[in-house]
Amino acid sequence: MKVSDLLKSRQANWEELERLCSRIEGSVRRKPDAATLARFSSLYRSACADLALADAYQLPPATIHYLHRLVGRAHNQLYRSRRFNVSTWTRQLLVDVPRRLFSDNCLRLAFCIFWGIFLLSGFMAYTVPGYSERVMGKMWTMQLEEMYSEPIQGRNPGASSGMAGFYIRHNTSIGLQCFAFGLLFGVAGLFVTATNAALLGASFGHMAAVPQWENFRDFVTAHAPFELTAIVLSAAAGMKLGFSLIDTRGLARTASLRRTAVEAMPTMGAAMVMFLLAALIEAFLSPSAAPYWVKTSVAVLSSALLVVYFVVLGYPQED
Repeated sequence: MKVSDLLKSRQANWEELERLCSRIEGSVRRKPDAATLARFSSLYRSACADLALADAYQLPPATIHYLHRLVGRAHNQLYRSRRFNVSTWTRQLLVDVPRRLFSDNCLRLAFCIFWGIFLLSGFMAYTVPGYSERVMGKMWTMQLEEMYSEPIQGRNPGASSGMAGFYIRHNTSIGLQCFAFGLLFGVAGLFVTATNAALLGASFGHMAAVPQWENFRDFVTAHAPFELTAIVLSAAAGMKLGFSLIDTRGLARTASLRRTAVEAMPTMGAAMVMFLLAALIEAFLSPSAAPYWVKTSVAVLSSALLVVYFVVLGYPQED
């Protein structure tokens, strides 16, 4: 049989594919049933093969153009992006993600390591003379005291906008550092998390023991809950990936890493949101001359939102 005759015999399939395209295009709100999708996929593959034959044997341009248009139309329907579904995304963000984070053992480990070392380091810096200099270095200790030697008087709004970008970049770099080092089989992630916790704890403990404490407290209170939580989340996501290279559950290391990357995405996504919120607060509210009770209220509200999201919404319940 000639190629032209073969393609002509396939015309009924092309017409059926066109009818299915029109039907699927018209059913925007309702997904086609499985049988329709199976038939549609089969006709689409056949049309692609017919187009290849028509191109190879240089059939009339009108036939080639028709098949190009038909294949393109079918492709757009088969691989079209899903419409935004409010109810689906609401369940993902308010049910599935919090529950996944609540049961994440790596997040629990990162939380315990970070806050345990942070509080211990803060206590040591506050009570043991010379501890903060050994942890942070004498130069940084002096710079920290000098940075907060004057009461907070507010900042130009234009400068605050520029600082927001700086804080996003700076804070995110800390989170990415914790995340990236976690890929080294989780061990390096543990070390970086512990190091950051010790440095931050020593900073808080040292400043609590010097006259500049009130100025330091006025600046860090509002944005601290989101920023510190974001660091913990970043460390947890990195360690989760790193540990997947050790405990592969019978998979190849690359396959285990790919599988775990999907599971770690909610953790890293939540960290990015926290860093953004912390940077905005740090740029506009923290350096402002707003009363301290306002900044405390923001910190309390932020902490309450974190507890609700990670604990209340995350606690497993029977659906």
